[in-house]
Amino acid sequence: MTTTARAVSGGAGPGAPARATRPRPARWALSLFIGIVVLAFALFASVMFGSRVTSFRDVVDVLTGTADPNITTIIESRYPRTALGVLAGLCLAVAGTLMQGVTRNPLADPGLLGINAGASASIVAATAYLGASGTAAAVWWALPGALLAGLLVHVISSAGSSKSLVRLVLAGAVLSAVLTAFIQAVTLSEPTVFDSYRYWVVGALGGRDFSVLLAVLPFAVAGLVLTLVLSPSLNTLALGDDTATSLGSRPALVRGGGLLAATLLSAAATAAVGPVAFVGLAVPHVVRALVGIDFRLQVVFSCIAGPSLLLLADVVGRVVLRPQELMVGVVTAFVGAPALLVAVRKMRGNT
Repeated sequence: MTTTARAVSGGAGPGAPARATRPRPARWALSLFIGIVVLAFALFASVMFGSRVTSFRDVVDVLTGTADPNITTIIESRYPRTALGVLAGLCLAVAGTLMQGVTRNPLADPGLLGINAGASASIVAATAYLGASGTAAAVWWALPGALLAGLLVHVISSAGSSKSLVRLVLAGAVLSAVLTAFIQAVTLSEPTVFDSYRYWVVGALGGRDFSVLLAVLPFAVAGLVLTLVLSPSLNTLALGDDTATSLGSRPALVRGGGLLAATLLSAAATAAVGPVAFVGLAVPHVVRALVGIDFRLQVVFSCIAGPSLLLLADVVGRVVLRPQELMVGVVTAFVGAPALLVAVRKMRGNT
């Protein structure tokens, strides 16, 4: 069997078994239908559940315009967090898919580029030294910090005569460590900064309005469009650089474009809702198990699975401590930890 045939049979994907078979179109269609149903349920649940109890009939009445004004106000107040959950879940899932595919590392997630640390450090610096406060200010300061951190990691990893994905990972780890040390130094010495920072750093969908969504939407759209453009080339990249070059692809350009798209998507999600953990790690593994290694299908299914996971986690956080709320970043950490263990076991099984 040729190298190309082996790769197409399933061995090229991150964490994929060496003898994986290509899923049949009927399985794709069934998975897509189930995914859409789950997403629709997650959307409906997100506007139905909250600190105030509302029923299925209340939501239907609001959607048809026949509800009591008080009920309408309660349910409509949940629209922004639902929209943010869709956007952030989509961005994190697609970014994780890109990161794992480009780096060929099944444990890669958006935090690999230092984006979470960059956004956090930017918010801490703005709060401590420029007097920034509030959710809107956090978005506008987190976004450039996240983008700058991603750019710095790319510059550091590409410096010198040789370029490798190992250097990219090491650059992200080093920058994250430096920024984390800065964050700890500032927050420990400035109690008021810590008090405002601790609500953002866990990751939450509540307390934000549509202005936050509009602020990060251009970056999310740019990252998603770039991902869709690169998807066919990312398929050839999975065959190896030599094979990709022989097929007319430019591996270095494709890999750089994929990392840029992941940076834009991760920065948008992190700036909007904070550093939500494990969505970018868990979703790509589930998607690959359903649709195989075709990046075009992975992107489509990630756009469904990511929002579903984040919205359902947010609903759980609103229900378990009602009338109080458990932040979505805490819930996704509980969900993502088993996914990380499964990924590690698969890696050990393939070595």
